[in-house]
Amino acid sequence: MRRLVRRWMPIGKDAAMRKIVCTELGPPSGLSLEEAPDLAPWPGQVVIEVEAAGVNFVDALFIAGSYQIKPPLPFTPGSEVAGRIAAVGEGVEGWAEGDRVLYSCGLGGYASQVAANALGLTRVPDALTTGQAAAFGQSYCTALFSLRERAHLRPGETVLVLGAGGGVGLAAIDVAKALGATVIAAASSSDKLASAVAAGADHTIDYSAESLKDRAREIAGGTGVDVVVDPVGGDLADPALRSLGLFGRYLVIGFATGDIPRLPLNQVLLRNRSVLGVDWGAWGMQFGAENAALLADALALAADGRLHPAEPTAYPLDRVADALDDLTNRRVHGKVVLVP
Repeated sequence: MRRLVRRWMPIGKDAAMRKIVCTELGPPSGLSLEEAPDLAPWPGQVVIEVEAAGVNFVDALFIAGSYQIKPPLPFTPGSEVAGRIAAVGEGVEGWAEGDRVLYSCGLGGYASQVAANALGLTRVPDALTTGQAAAFGQSYCTALFSLRERAHLRPGETVLVLGAGGGVGLAAIDVAKALGATVIAAASSSDKLASAVAAGADHTIDYSAESLKDRAREIAGGTGVDVVVDPVGGDLADPALRSLGLFGRYLVIGFATGDIPRLPLNQVLLRNRSVLGVDWGAWGMQFGAENAALLADALALAADGRLHPAEPTAYPLDRVADALDDLTNRRVHGKVVLVP
């Protein structure tokens, strides 16, 4: 692992694009690193010289073939990148070589170059490093969509964040604080909770040593928390649901444990609680303009200093298997990027 250093070199005659290729479904160890000719932009496109590619839990699902969307083989994983424009295609206006951009590419991000539709580019604020920008979109858009659009979080409410040492958890803490909430961070170790405190959490719960439900309700003054953010699933779901107070909202974001829980519906009925599904990715694809506005809002909060994304852990491109293995087995805190 190494700290990300921002470097940009324009496309040259002797350069070769490098990319990670999935030729068969399975573990990340089956991925290969290949070279290909440099990309050239079509009309309406730019070529991005990738300086950092975000690594997300969903990438491992694509590679294993366990995600609901199954791209044809072979494919290059990776859905979000940041870097500089290296070439501008015909008809593109408002962008120039050397501009810092981030881009959501769906697939193809684990590469040294990405061809991007110029209409989908977003300028990187000066407040963000390239690594922060590459790891920003999925986590922070998920957090803002969850808390503002789905839970309608109000200032002064209390939010319980499960998996608080992970990328989505840390983003949820950061966004909840920016929206004026009190945040309780819950995780399984002291070092993960330390990361959560650094992200702004007001209180912590080590659920490997404490009762999640009892401690959360105690911190919330005995009445229960207002919102639960759950990207984890598994055995934590039941006590987290029971920690909710009157009109509490439970946000189902994902199942990092791999175990989809069964919730007792009587606990949803009691105290007029709500369980809310959060599929930011599908919503973003269906409502492109609204999603672009959501990302713009999140970046504006970061540019104003109201959001504070941590610098991600960086791996070189040829260590993609290590990066995915460490992420999925929760050996790394926060976000991960690949540095081509």
